[in-house]
Amino acid sequence: MQRLLDIENLRTTFDIHVGKVQAVRGVNLHVDEGETVGVVGESGCGKSVSMLSVLHLLPDYAKISADKMIFDGTDLTRLTPKMFRKISGDQIGMIFQDPMTSLNPLYTIGNQLMEPLRQHQRMKRAAARARALEMLRLVGINEPEKRLKQYPHELSGGMRQRVMIAIAMCCTPKLLIADEPTTALDVTIQAQIMELMAELKDRFSTATILITHDLGVIASVCSRVMVMYGGKIMEEGSVEDIFYAPGHPYTEGLLRSVPGDGSGSREKLIPIPGSPPDLMNPPVGCPFAARCPKAMRICSMAPAELTELGPNHRAACWLHHPQVKSMQN
Repeated sequence: MQRLLDIENLRTTFDIHVGKVQAVRGVNLHVDEGETVGVVGESGCGKSVSMLSVLHLLPDYAKISADKMIFDGTDLTRLTPKMFRKISGDQIGMIFQDPMTSLNPLYTIGNQLMEPLRQHQRMKRAAARARALEMLRLVGINEPEKRLKQYPHELSGGMRQRVMIAIAMCCTPKLLIADEPTTALDVTIQAQIMELMAELKDRFSTATILITHDLGVIASVCSRVMVMYGGKIMEEGSVEDIFYAPGHPYTEGLLRSVPGDGSGSREKLIPIPGSPPDLMNPPVGCPFAARCPKAMRICSMAPAELTELGPNHRAACWLHHPQVKSMQN
């Protein structure tokens, strides 16, 4: 498959009145055409900020840098804001975390669906309206003619999320970024939303980056997973690697702290003790060292590099250093 998005050494710092928050600290990521990649980790680890950095959707006090940020052959670091707006919303779509705050309460659903079509596709009003109706039908919204005239507060949470998906997909983007698309929805609606996203992905051959803390969602739709913590990538691998052969203690902790497969087992959930690191003053070594049951002295002194554990499976942990492994044997 051809590489669609390729980012090296992404760094994002928020320069606020009390100091600098180093939210993303040297992230490397790539997405191939048609691939679904999951980004998982607890709140505050840098998942959403990383993707918002790619889309230039952060406030002015956020400082973004990267050694490389290539999308479909275009260097995003060299684009002016006006040039970038032609890509964002057209070739790259995004489903935001909370549809109630992401949809504009002052505009109808129809206006918000038609705007990207008229701006990016240069459609006439009649053609944009027809396309908006088609997208509402595709995402499973009944009475689409009626919904076009309604405002966000008149729809249920599940319907608002479907509208967000329709807006993100209406220009048939090459890359879709979905930020916690099932947050605050009940389990049945969550399953419907994920099934809908999978159907649309297959229909339009869209690559997807799925940001979530829900490992169950990751297991059901993703082919590759990146585990983030403290603004860094801790582990990267296939779904099988992450779930059945985790290479980082943090990944193991995440897996132990979520419910099982629903088989009725009474296995006790084990939370990860402690708190995330202070990213205004991030640790010199591994960001997980203070909470890690396997931490060694070196872990707090220097960060571990991502080490190859197998084909396309890497983890940033000193436990995989040759010298440490030789001592364990």
